[in-house]
Amino acid sequence: MKTIGILTSGGDAPGMNAAIRSAVRTACHSAMEVIGIHRGYQGLLHGDTVPLDSNAVSCIVKDGGTVLYTARCQEMFTQEGIQKAVENARGMGLDGLVVIGGDGSFAAAEKLCAAGLPTVGIPGTIDNDIKCTDYTIGFDTACNVAVEAIDRLRDTARSHEKCSIIEVMGRNAGFLALDVGLAVGAADVLVPEAAFDVEHDVCQNILERKRQGKTHHIIVVSEGCKIDLQKMAEIIVEKTGVDSRITILGHIQRGGTPTMLDRVYAAKMGNYAVELLRKGIANRVVAIQRDQVVDFDIREALAMKKNIDFGLLEICRNISN
Repeated sequence: MKTIGILTSGGDAPGMNAAIRSAVRTACHSAMEVIGIHRGYQGLLHGDTVPLDSNAVSCIVKDGGTVLYTARCQEMFTQEGIQKAVENARGMGLDGLVVIGGDGSFAAAEKLCAAGLPTVGIPGTIDNDIKCTDYTIGFDTACNVAVEAIDRLRDTARSHEKCSIIEVMGRNAGFLALDVGLAVGAADVLVPEAAFDVEHDVCQNILERKRQGKTHHIIVVSEGCKIDLQKMAEIIVEKTGVDSRITILGHIQRGGTPTMLDRVYAAKMGNYAVELLRKGIANRVVAIQRDQVVDFDIREALAMKKNIDFGLLEICRNISN
């Protein structure tokens, strides 16, 4: 393994740069050359690359986003796209590839590996929805950004005796909403994995809190619930008499300086991924299991199922009042 490529694909996540830095410096330590590929698989298809050495990744450990840029690439879901990517990789002299991204990125990585390009994936997404790993790079930072924002929103909700409905990201999974909701002491947390009825569940909870003397309410909603938040606010006003306001935190959760936890896991996983390639091991996804770095076959990893901790959801609801 003399030359490896590194790319980031899909949604950006805080800590991706820390993973890039770790992978590059691990490779340099083993006398390997590194080629950074811009804009994910698009860059692989169009030869958009930059050489990376130890100096090139100095000081990026603290930066959010990804210095290699990222993009989504539908062409990689075709056999022609895969074949072109492998041919381009060979033309670049790549012996292996590190892919930092999510499920879609790993599905393409498996096809690249089957077509002859040794590939290892590193889970990077704020959604924390990669099945094989307890933790994905970016999740902790996104949670902390959301917690800080909601703490500020609570000040206004408390001052005006309102209900604040806050949507957090997470795609189709409720991991981000659940951890954030527990951390901020939300009156209710709504996730796509658990059925709920606004009128009979959310409103009744608010009425019970009012009877207990609570004057403001924080409701955290996962974007995966795909609920009409304005209609939800109107129902709450109608059924409880509590004025309600909506805030969608959106992409601020993806940006910002990565937390210590994201930097540490990124460093561990970046190092581990390159060591796998150096040993001739490919078609793997690096993962965190019980705070240990491990790896799984990509196909096996993609087939796994990951559910939220319903016990944690129950705790959140039990201690909200």
